[in-house]
Amino acid sequence: MRPETKPLIIAKIVWEDPQSGKMNELLLAEGATATIGRSEENDIAIKEQHVSRQHAVVQYRDGLFTISDTGSINGVYVNDIKISEAFPLSSGDVIRLFVPVLYFASVFSEVERSIENSTIITAAISTGKGRLVISNGAQEGESIPLLRDRITVGRATSQANWEVCLQDGSVSRPHARLEWVDGVWIVRDLGSSNGTTVNRLPVNEKGRVLRDGDIVTFGSTMAVFRVG
Repeated sequence: MRPETKPLIIAKIVWEDPQSGKMNELLLAEGATATIGRSEENDIAIKEQHVSRQHAVVQYRDGLFTISDTGSINGVYVNDIKISEAFPLSSGDVIRLFVPVLYFASVFSEVERSIENSTIITAAISTGKGRLVISNGAQEGESIPLLRDRITVGRATSQANWEVCLQDGSVSRPHARLEWVDGVWIVRDLGSSNGTTVNRLPVNEKGRVLRDGDIVTFGSTMAVFRVG
């Protein structure tokens, strides 16, 4: 039997629960993605009135962790600077969700001491059954499972025949399509009026591969993609 391989823990996020005052710690392995918000479905759930249900996402990309605002009402601040795009995190950075404060740090020298009583987030493994979690607008917090290999997204109308209907006047009829191809999800724009983006980068008919934690925008509706 091969020995169990331990995840390579490289960072942590620490925050105080606003209700109990208890300090919490989340350990992040290489490749991890963690969502932050008021909803219990988040990896870091902070039940405070200024925090949106889906507020931010921390992603591991190209050797470092970044944090992005997922359409929150009150914004995300790093070292008291409000961010407008993916922001690279460094050890010692202070993350503020308008009022609640979180601390980001490297943990190379602290892993063995802290790992026993901490929650660990590792890199997600795709099973094909991903989901979109709406992070703003009328459907904020709604989790949409991707149960078919081909899913069309469009505006919610009485005649809509697509799988995902969004209550957003800026979304076209239809707007975009997600397809499961060779073990990955690909999103393609269908010539929509207001466009589709992934992490603020425009998507065309050729499409873009989705990775865990990517922020997908259809018109004005933002959603966080999570793999199965």
